[in-house]
Amino acid sequence: MGILNVTPDSFADDQSLRDPERAADAALQMEAAGADLIDVGGESTRPGAAALPAEVELARVIPVLRRLAGRLHVPLSIDTYKAGVARAALDAGAVMINDISGLRRDPGLARVAADRHVPIVLMHTRGYSNTMYERARYSDVVAEVSAELKESIALAQSAGVDERQILVDPGIGFAKRPEHSYGVLARLAELTALGRPLVVGPSRKSFMSEALDNRPAAARDWGTAAAVAAAVLAGAHLLRVHAVEEMAQVVKVAETIRTHGVMA
Repeated sequence: MGILNVTPDSFADDQSLRDPERAADAALQMEAAGADLIDVGGESTRPGAAALPAEVELARVIPVLRRLAGRLHVPLSIDTYKAGVARAALDAGAVMINDISGLRRDPGLARVAADRHVPIVLMHTRGYSNTMYERARYSDVVAEVSAELKESIALAQSAGVDERQILVDPGIGFAKRPEHSYGVLARLAELTALGRPLVVGPSRKSFMSEALDNRPAAARDWGTAAAVAAAVLAGAHLLRVHAVEEMAQVVKVAETIRTHGVMA
């Protein structure tokens, strides 16, 4: 899953992607580099980020989606927690919803997914971007993430979303301190018990900063590669990444190792 953030304040992306034409070109390059789908987001949800009005988010993502219509051959996902933004994005060509809130911010989003019969990713987090670290307290991070994802799955199903359309994401870096993110990655295989495809997004995140001598986000792709390989070996189905060409290679090799382990 190639990450296409069209925001002026993304923690790890080229700011030129604010221009819709450049963003569309970047999506096409990701497709050529091996992306299986592109995730378009118009609101930064990095720690400390302020919430964005829906009309501003729409002004960022809709022009990009429209420029890609008929040009991109892989599916488009809209990264939003707002029902109105998701609805407009689906009208503009997106075919999947990626909700970082796990339906905790706008319950109406589940109804959009149900009515449109589209897949939805339910990610684990707690609170909002400016409060998430205050709520990063766990006795058993994997058990608690699993329990809270089950609640999100139940919310989706109660709104009419077919279980087969639900994917889950443990939310690396969201409401999690570095030790929690590493803990989730180390025990990721336990989350396969949820019975839903696992989406994992470790790309360039700050949890690996200390291990990488405090390198800036754009210089964390080797660290990302290690996290991506570990996630694939533990059973992840979809990896959300910035450096598509490089991570596609990592995924292919890790997937082949995993396959041989099953065969053995």
